[in-house]
Amino acid sequence: MSTTLKPALARLAAGETLSDEQAEAAFDIIMSGEATPAQIGALLMAMRLRGETVAEITGAVRAMRARMTAIAAPDGAIDVCGTGGDGAGTLNVSSAVTFVVAGCGVPVAKHGNRALSSRTGGADVLAKLGVNLDVPIERLPAILAEAGCVFLFAPRHHPSMRHAAGPRVELGTRTLFNLLGPLANPARVRRQLTGVFSSDWTRPMAETLAALGHRSAWIVHGMGLDELTVAGQNHVTALRDGAIRSFLVDAEQAGLPNAPVEAIRGGDVALNAAALQGLLQGTPGAYRDTVLLNTAAALIVADRAGSLREGVALAEQAIASGAALAALETLRRVSAA
Repeated sequence: MSTTLKPALARLAAGETLSDEQAEAAFDIIMSGEATPAQIGALLMAMRLRGETVAEITGAVRAMRARMTAIAAPDGAIDVCGTGGDGAGTLNVSSAVTFVVAGCGVPVAKHGNRALSSRTGGADVLAKLGVNLDVPIERLPAILAEAGCVFLFAPRHHPSMRHAAGPRVELGTRTLFNLLGPLANPARVRRQLTGVFSSDWTRPMAETLAALGHRSAWIVHGMGLDELTVAGQNHVTALRDGAIRSFLVDAEQAGLPNAPVEAIRGGDVALNAAALQGLLQGTPGAYRDTVLLNTAAALIVADRAGSLREGVALAEQAIASGAALAALETLRRVSAA
């Protein structure tokens, strides 16, 4: 049992918050395996009940990053991922966005996992499509260079997270750990399109990325989804060189038609994988439009588009030219070699 975690627990029990340094120290104790399940559960629930602060999230991310297995990536690389936890069971949007963005010439270091809170996770779909998730980590930078994208399977890069796995399962509710994954990309990208499960978290997540030195990001939530949707208004908090602003966007601003969330409802791994493959081959519909919208946002973050309409046009070209499909096929080939 760690006695060094007790001061942090005492502060939280008294209704106080932790500074980023105190949070970093506390989460380092957890990730080192020195804390007991009771201590971990108490820390997480005290923060959850009071509401996690930006300083606490920042410190926790720093502790997680310090222990992760990192890889090198180009300076302009971007991540496109979400927190999960929206419970909507949609088709895999960020995984599809990965290949369209790569088809536009922007390197994508996609951080993700198997299904945890959703029915079908990005890793599940990519494995079904023939992408090898167990490539030796030292080969990942070369794969990124050749394919224009790479999948960073979270459990392989964050082994220290296993120490909190038991308490998280036993608590059975959202904790600060649900927010950490999208903030701890193993390629140390400084540009991100990140979806969150609640609009309440768009600004705190953006403030955290600003504190961590990120250059550009959109933190988004759309109609209950941890991504942008064509079903209605989307909440966005954008970070650009230290400046943060919040606004709303919708499909009309991108020149796309509206469609209900039900139009992109997913299913099992086989269904979602087939839909993703079909989209990259040019199948029209609400899934394609949703991916176009999110790709456009990613291209703005990457400084490749000045507006959503411009980004949509670039994304459409990447699909029509076969460049997006080629990114998948190259990733599949080089990861299997």
